[in-house]
Amino acid sequence: MTTSFRSPSSGPSRRRFLETSLLGAGALAGGLAGGLAGHSAGAATGRTTDTLRLTWGYTGLTFIAKERGELVKTLARDGIKVEWVGPFPNHAPTLQAVTGGTADFSFGGSTTPALAAISAGSPLVFTQFLIYSPRTTAIIAKDGSGIDKVEDLVGKSVAVNRSGLGEFLVVAALEKHGIDRSKVKFVYLNPPDAAPALASGKVDAWSMWSPGVDIARVDYNAHDIFLEERDLPFQIDFTSYLTRRDFVAKNPDLVRAFHAALKNDADWASANTEEAERLTQAKAGYSDRVRDHFIGLRKQYKLYATDDQAFLSEFQKAAEWLVTRKVLPEPVTVTDHLVRV
Repeated sequence: MTTSFRSPSSGPSRRRFLETSLLGAGALAGGLAGGLAGHSAGAATGRTTDTLRLTWGYTGLTFIAKERGELVKTLARDGIKVEWVGPFPNHAPTLQAVTGGTADFSFGGSTTPALAAISAGSPLVFTQFLIYSPRTTAIIAKDGSGIDKVEDLVGKSVAVNRSGLGEFLVVAALEKHGIDRSKVKFVYLNPPDAAPALASGKVDAWSMWSPGVDIARVDYNAHDIFLEERDLPFQIDFTSYLTRRDFVAKNPDLVRAFHAALKNDADWASANTEEAERLTQAKAGYSDRVRDHFIGLRKQYKLYATDDQAFLSEFQKAAEWLVTRKVLPEPVTVTDHLVRV
């Protein structure tokens, strides 16, 4: 899948999100100030803190930015200190950290758990989006398992992250091949638990993104049975950055500075694929074979602002697709949960 759109890219429970969202209810009650509501241009300025607390995990652009170190240096020139909060295994717990006030930004992860958190009452807003290409999320099974195609999943179990990239890919794969969802057992596990479950045979297959899926292919002798880039002709899930409404309302200058610094890292990573992958491998700890696979992909990173109407149209279609298939619990209008600074 390219950065253009094809058609004009166990987590906390609903109850848990509702509980943590109450912590921010008072700040949310006042709404946004300075023209920041929705996706308006907004000209508000200022900040009430000089510290930006960023969540991170061992994958993606945020991790590259953390390891490269230029984002910290760039923000320091504006008098902003970065505190890294993590590591986190996937996007959902970073959203809980931001909702609960122990971090300021989610680390750049799946829009699907973000929408699920928002539906559950979390006072989160999207500030920008990212599409990386090619898309590498896949459903995999161990060699010799007898699972070589999507139809072989009937009567089997597959590990997925709830309301996330893994779950939606399985839903899309089953739908494409005319298989009722009830014929496959969904096992909701976060990546650190799903990997050993696949290795030990406790689950028959695993739906996962990079680098976990690539490591599993090598370490567990696994193979693809459905690959997003190859087998899914549209994009349902996108990478996203979120913060609390009250935080962005009080700190628009800080958010703008973060966006600009991250854009520099996106441009650098796209232009320096080999160096970016070696930087990631040094801390993520996967094999040279996996690293060389990533280098060969030559990933590109493109950021989208929250007033990009073509992007928002595709994002809304994705949200509706997820609601219809009960990956998300209720309809959501994405433009109600955006800010533009």
